[in-house]
Amino acid sequence: MFVTPAFAQTAGAGAGAGSAVAQFLPLVLIFVIMYFLLIRPQQKKMKDLRAMVDGLRRGDQVLTAGGIIGKVTKVNEDGTLEVEIADAVKVKVMKHTITQVLNKTEPATAA
Repeated sequence: MFVTPAFAQTAGAGAGAGSAVAQFLPLVLIFVIMYFLLIRPQQKKMKDLRAMVDGLRRGDQVLTAGGIIGKVTKVNEDGTLEVEIADAVKVKVMKHTITQVLNKTEPATAA
């Protein structure tokens, strides 16, 4: 009964397609900016951390997520490490809890 004429009018044929692209352009730009500022650096950081954990060897001094500093005494195949945190005190920790390698041991060279 009280229908306004604005609802009945249609936009021009070319104006609808251009308007839709113009509306989504800011969203696309925001996603691209977020990718380069947040997502990509985080993926690189996770890749570096995974490479560091995969490269752990006996003798490396490590820092766990719980704040414990110790020396790796054994690397197990099941994803765990044996870490010596004091004289004759060894604990088993999961590899993914290692946050940092403090001192990296050099591989022995064949003489």
